[in-house]
Amino acid sequence: MKKYRVTVNGTAYEIELEELTGAAPAAAPAAATAPAPAAAAAPAGGEQVTSPMPGTILSVNVAAGDAVKRGQVLMILEAMKMENEIMCPCDGKVVSVNTSKGSSVESGTLLCVIQ
Repeated sequence: MKKYRVTVNGTAYEIELEELTGAAPAAAPAAATAPAPAAAAAPAGGEQVTSPMPGTILSVNVAAGDAVKRGQVLMILEAMKMENEIMCPCDGKVVSVNTSKGSSVESGTLLCVIQ
């Protein structure tokens, strides 16, 4: 362990840093291989509509079983104080809706499936 003194905005802090040896990084991948929580399964086939950015779902304009047309607004996603329309990429039928109004989503989160 090495001790350092760092000043942030005029306040001095004393910190300790541990120097990692060649054996320690090998332990990190073992921790990273822990099973991740299972994601919601999407129906086989169909066009998956995913979130283009992190944000909050303000409205869901479709339900499972609805017929949709290319360019139709499926959902409204609020990100960085902007309302973004999530458009239907193709004509088809909504197979599943994987989110709801008020949900927080990350980039790449499955929103719905069109078949």
